[in-house]
Amino acid sequence: MSPVLAGVLQFLALFAALALAYRPLGDYMARVYSSDKHLRVEKWIYKAIGANPSTEMRWPAYLRGVLAFSAVSVLFLYLMQRLQGSLPGSLGFVSIPADQAFNTAASFVSNTNWQSYSGEQAMGHVVQTGGLAVQNFVSAAVGIAVAVALVRGFARSRTGELGNFWSDLVRGTVRILIPISVIGAVVLV
Repeated sequence: MSPVLAGVLQFLALFAALALAYRPLGDYMARVYSSDKHLRVEKWIYKAIGANPSTEMRWPAYLRGVLAFSAVSVLFLYLMQRLQGSLPGSLGFVSIPADQAFNTAASFVSNTNWQSYSGEQAMGHVVQTGGLAVQNFVSAAVGIAVAVALVRGFARSRTGELGNFWSDLVRGTVRILIPISVIGAVVLV
């Protein structure tokens, strides 16, 4: 099979998969983000982080939530890399230099994932799984929450309320990303 034909077939398969999935997945996501009900696990998370999921936010409060979560994420990932040498499961790797740790933390939190190193030769299991993999996951949830807020901003232009960032973040993680990940893992098995 020629590379051009393989590329065309791959494009057609992707297009068909998206055409089949967009309606049910889009309807499900709309129900998730417009529901007033909270799952028990979500209530536990709200209690743990001290958030009131029923409070509507205007754009400045929503932005503060996004920036606060992202800043804490950068700091947490930066510290994990800087303290790698003393973490369990570090595989004997030393701490990442300060400039590279900040660059990596900022890139993973912003979901750009730019790397100037070979991860398997510089970072241990805890940093890769508890830091980088978690940020790959929650940065997608932040992106979805911001997209939902943008849609709400257009739909609710008269009220100025965008929903609740913490609720959107938790729902996106618990009800959308985790189920998709489980389904994807089962398919790959």
